[in-house]
Amino acid sequence: MADDAALRRSLICLAAIMAVIGLYTHSLKKVMVTYLFGMLAIGGVVLPDWEFFDRPVSQWNSPLSVPQLPPLHPPHSPPTPSRFRFYPIRTIIYAMVYGYAFYKWWMYIST
Repeated sequence: MADDAALRRSLICLAAIMAVIGLYTHSLKKVMVTYLFGMLAIGGVVLPDWEFFDRPVSQWNSPLSVPQLPPLHPPHSPPTPSRFRFYPIRTIIYAMVYGYAFYKWWMYIST
């Protein structure tokens, strides 16, 4: 990953959430479940190859074409593509999967 600042920030937030859960519930088991849920959530949102998944869902099963390499010292570097583009189907899939997982996690933590 070229810029790991988002990963670092996500891991720090996960550690803070784990500390809050630990203080709130006094349960090591619930802290570990929070850790596993958080790592899966981070792995699903922060770590994927967004150049591959940043296409319409219908093109996910086709190979990604590699653009030609630019010269070694370009006069102007091209702008970096947006990390997240809005595709309704991908947003719905993410919302359903992570919404259900968050609901199950919250029900476990709150009991």
